[in-house]
Amino acid sequence: MATSHRADSSIRQAGVRPRTALLQGLAGSLLVLAGSVGVGWIANGSPMVRNPLVIALRTEGAGVVVSTVLLVVGAMVLLRSWLRLGQRLAGWGPGALRQVVLAVVLWGAPLLAAVPIFSRDVYAYAGQGRLMAEGLNPYTTGISALSNWYMLGADPSWAENRTPYGPLFLWLAQGVVALTGAQPDLSVLLFRLLACVGVALCVVYVPRLAVLLGRGGARALWLTAANPLFLISFIASAHNDALMVGLAVAGVYYAAARRPLLAIVLVTASIAVKPITLVLLPFIGLLWAGKEAGWGRRFLLWAATVLISGALLFLAGLPDGLGFGWTWALTDGTPGYTGYSPSGFGGQLVELAGNAVGLDGGLAAGIFRTGLTLAGIAVAGWLVLFGDPQKVVRRLGLAFAAVVLLAPIIQPWYVLWFLPFLAVTGIRNNWQVKAVYVVVGFFVVFGAQDQVFVWNFVDLPIPAHALAYWVALAAVAYLLLVDVHTRKLLFNRPAAPREA
Repeated sequence: MATSHRADSSIRQAGVRPRTALLQGLAGSLLVLAGSVGVGWIANGSPMVRNPLVIALRTEGAGVVVSTVLLVVGAMVLLRSWLRLGQRLAGWGPGALRQVVLAVVLWGAPLLAAVPIFSRDVYAYAGQGRLMAEGLNPYTTGISALSNWYMLGADPSWAENRTPYGPLFLWLAQGVVALTGAQPDLSVLLFRLLACVGVALCVVYVPRLAVLLGRGGARALWLTAANPLFLISFIASAHNDALMVGLAVAGVYYAAARRPLLAIVLVTASIAVKPITLVLLPFIGLLWAGKEAGWGRRFLLWAATVLISGALLFLAGLPDGLGFGWTWALTDGTPGYTGYSPSGFGGQLVELAGNAVGLDGGLAAGIFRTGLTLAGIAVAGWLVLFGDPQKVVRRLGLAFAAVVLLAPIIQPWYVLWFLPFLAVTGIRNNWQVKAVYVVVGFFVVFGAQDQVFVWNFVDLPIPAHALAYWVALAAVAYLLLVDVHTRKLLFNRPAAPREA
């Protein structure tokens, strides 16, 4: 306790006032909570839809307008508070880690009570839990097989879709449904608590892994878990990616700490939530082999890693006859693309150019996107085989980033998959951290204006999506051009690049 007091005193003596940023972030989170009631995703089967206040906020123009503004302003206040906390703790000295953890707790707590925003996948989780409870296989059956499935609140795109999630998460979803009887609001709360387990794992293991690798734990955690995209995606949206990432970070920590079996168990559990973290397994084998290992030892321990993980996944698939049904998601990905991904945007340019010269632009764009996907896999493979043996975790983060960023579809929270591994190995205080600011800011703005629920019959002076867009754009302009503190972050050259 005395050490903590001295650390906090040293922060105050240095002229740093993190309390202001902490309280502003809390205010932003509370605004998000308030706004979510009017324009968040509420299941048709929720008793909330019969609450007079909720009805007024969601069916009257004034209520929708106020809710939209509150949601977007709250998200942007969170963004500014995160940036300002980083500035106020710029020295990252003693006591900084405590302040970052406090930020995650303070800013995340109100989001536990928010109506789901930025995504409604959490309702699909409940549907998949119901499929399991009724003896149906989510790897072959969509939630439309359930009676009254539309009342769940899930996006209709899940109606016929197979689940891409691993068996561990399906067991957890079944357990949630068993406890809640599939009541939507209680189910959302329990899925949020599961997501918070992943958040807690990040809070514990990101700083530990950073320190183990010779970096600053407080700054790594600030970049990873205090940013608004993380908090909104992993708490308010309750994405199961939170649990996936938390288990993965814990697994990589134990691999780097030379406890390979525990590392394999944790990373395999991550795969059994969402299989994309299969990308990490070869690097776990490298960490097991050690920095001085020759090719023979590497191949031997790669094989051992795959065999142990494969055996665990086989056992995980035995109950309910799930088997390896999740592997379809690795070979038969979701069709389409997101327009802001390099693959999606570049493919559109290729299609326009192809059509302009009389070629089949659609075919050319498809070839381009497939080529980028394969390039991402090739980059990951290269980083497995070659690179500095002292920087295996860095190579892991870059490989994960390549697979994600060169894919046709990038959801906003996908960047959170690899961000922890780049943060713990050093994001310099130059263009690298500026890129993080831009990406986090872009996806917070994108989510705030893209995922706004409004009934078609509500009469609005301006469409809610357009209102959200202009409010967010005004907030970005303020941060970049007016705010004397935040405008320095992108346009000023740092005095001394820092990786800690």
